[in-house]
Amino acid sequence: MIVRCLQLLSVVIATTLPHSVALAETTSEQKVVNYGYRVISKTRFDRENFTQGLEIHDGRLYVSSGLYGRSMIRVYTFPSLDLIQSVPVDPRIFAEGLTIVNNRLMLLSWRERVMLVYALPELTLIGRSDLPGQGWGATHSGSVLWMSDGSDQLYSADLDGGGELATLSITLAGEPLRNLNELEWVDGEIWANVWQTDQIARIDPTNGRVVGMINLAGLLPEEDRLRDTDVLNGIAMNPEDGAIWVTGKRWPWLYKIKLEKNAR
Repeated sequence: MIVRCLQLLSVVIATTLPHSVALAETTSEQKVVNYGYRVISKTRFDRENFTQGLEIHDGRLYVSSGLYGRSMIRVYTFPSLDLIQSVPVDPRIFAEGLTIVNNRLMLLSWRERVMLVYALPELTLIGRSDLPGQGWGATHSGSVLWMSDGSDQLYSADLDGGGELATLSITLAGEPLRNLNELEWVDGEIWANVWQTDQIARIDPTNGRVVGMINLAGLLPEEDRLRDTDVLNGIAMNPEDGAIWVTGKRWPWLYKIKLEKNAR
């Protein structure tokens, strides 16, 4: 059923982009590089966003905001972050990560285990597909959709190749890395927020090994934290210049950062 639903979804997407990245095996552990950060700039961000997904596309920032009865997709100008559009999600659905492929926005859900598909730019709901489990984070490379479910597994489906599902185990220094959350494809790697930490894992999608860990501790100052401020979550790469932007759940800022190797 899962494969069939993803096959149907691949028809909806109707893209001709490259096929899936091979999940190759290698024999030696790669060295994990540690990174700190430097804040380049920050832009005021809507605290109402319980940020689950973050993506920059065609000069706009797309944000999926979670919670039952309050889930939304919000669209902002980028980088000024003026609100353009706000689309409520079915109140029975807890919105999770999102990604955009061929002018189709795909929104994951948590316990409902469905993916909603919206047509851009109007964000008209045009379809839905079953998920193999809980939906947490989503990203893509070409026609390949990648998803996390909070475990140490990532799921991929080539929407141009029939939508057959593949799994990839993620390891850090040979041990499973669990709680993988929001995802972003960055220069041939998958970057993943690690839930309830200040860490972002840089993952090699060919073998599942973590090649780098980014420590964002201290990014949001204590004076900007309220009682309902939640964890770091949300990674977006600007396709125009490759810059990395990050935020969190109910955070008041969207940060543009630059990595610093072996810092902090």
